[in-house]
Amino acid sequence: MTVARVIPSPPIDSFASYVAAGGGNALARARDLGADGILDEIARSGLGGRGGAGFPAGRKWAAVARNHSDLEPSTVVVNAAEGEPGSFKDRAIIRANPHAVVEGALVAALAVGADQVIIATRRTFTDEIEILQRAVKEIEAASWLDGVTVRVFEGPEEYLFGEETALLEVIDGRAPFPRITPPYRRGVDEIVDRATDVDSGSSSASHVELAGATGDAVAPPALASNVETFVHAALIVANGVEWWRAVGTDDSPGTVVCTVSGATQRAGVGEFPMGTPLRDVLEELGGGPLDGRAWVAAAPGVSSPLVLADDFDTPLTHEAMLAIGSGLGTGGFIVLDDEADLIGFAAGVARFLAVESCGQCAACKRDGLDISDALGRLAASGPLPDDLDLLRERLTTVTDGARCNLATQQQVVTESILLQFGDSAQAHAAQEVPGVSPAPIAAIATLVEGRVALEAEQADKQPDWTHDPIDSGQWPADRLDDHREPQER
Repeated sequence: MTVARVIPSPPIDSFASYVAAGGGNALARARDLGADGILDEIARSGLGGRGGAGFPAGRKWAAVARNHSDLEPSTVVVNAAEGEPGSFKDRAIIRANPHAVVEGALVAALAVGADQVIIATRRTFTDEIEILQRAVKEIEAASWLDGVTVRVFEGPEEYLFGEETALLEVIDGRAPFPRITPPYRRGVDEIVDRATDVDSGSSSASHVELAGATGDAVAPPALASNVETFVHAALIVANGVEWWRAVGTDDSPGTVVCTVSGATQRAGVGEFPMGTPLRDVLEELGGGPLDGRAWVAAAPGVSSPLVLADDFDTPLTHEAMLAIGSGLGTGGFIVLDDEADLIGFAAGVARFLAVESCGQCAACKRDGLDISDALGRLAASGPLPDDLDLLRERLTTVTDGARCNLATQQQVVTESILLQFGDSAQAHAAQEVPGVSPAPIAAIATLVEGRVALEAEQADKQPDWTHDPIDSGQWPADRLDDHREPQER
């Protein structure tokens, strides 16, 4: 059954309603606890980040606090970029509980000594931007900011904008290329002049050296987490660890917000106790299979291997999903039924990831495009004789030298489909099934009355990140960075 912690029912539509429901209690208690008390509370809660891997929030917050700079305050960055296919939960939270997003970030600012909060979202999320800006103004008018500045930042549509180091790059005025430097070692700088900031010899996308590991860091660290994580943090501090851990499991306490779409009666977003079986989530939000169909698998976006229908009773915890060889990810599940062409779906996933790769890492872009092309030919029942061998080889090498997780996603998601549905791949290779185009894989643009619309612009996006009729042949990292030597093709 759904619960209503992070996503209140009915949605909170005004600042007065938020205060009446207990808004402000988190900040008041956070000021009483002090920085160390807040960090202890988050650590004892067992909160795992709700942006993908479930990394312990307590450890992350403590690392940022520990690596503070004596020269400049840290920054809290709310990742509201939500570009994972199959996920709509952060936007649902913003629409239903926007003031809690800001309050949770302000609690984090107290914990890590930050003087600014940046809520970074995609410029296409116009409704959410307006809602967040209004919430910030109302909280500022109520004198809750206590010297912290809060602003809403509008960024690009690229999938990598959601990768937290690439997000920091965009805030700093650069393209969304992942850094090597983790946010707790280098956060948000002033916007730099790239014409003069290229002589460090660093392999970082930002052409700067790593921040120092002590208080003399050139750039202070940043605490970057997604929308859902900060709202959970506000609830933990406001209500206490015991209240928080009253639902969920010992190892994965609290709740998780899930999105269900695909081959279901309807699409939906809902909040569930951690440990709820995946089947219950799919049934409650999705309403069951389409008439006359049967579910065969669910994809956790494009971040983890497919979950087969035989494993739908797996509890929704990071450890349980890992035990079956998959992952919880952002809690967004694209359901596939017995009429889906699994190779067409694999081709769609491979194309999405190959297009969205930035090209900083040669193997990620080069091998990803080869995987995409080979699967596209395979799905269309017109493969070259060596396509299956090429796929096996490229799936081995695509992660070579990878600085972010995108190449690993290409490897594990695509490989899982080929391994689990090898008969389908062989049938395509033998031209025993009708040809199909790659399945449309894109972020959700809207979810209204149980129906989703995908971002239409993804269909004609080129590997160089343009929408030109013909791809330029340049990788984004080459095309958008005048100071970079082109990668070997």
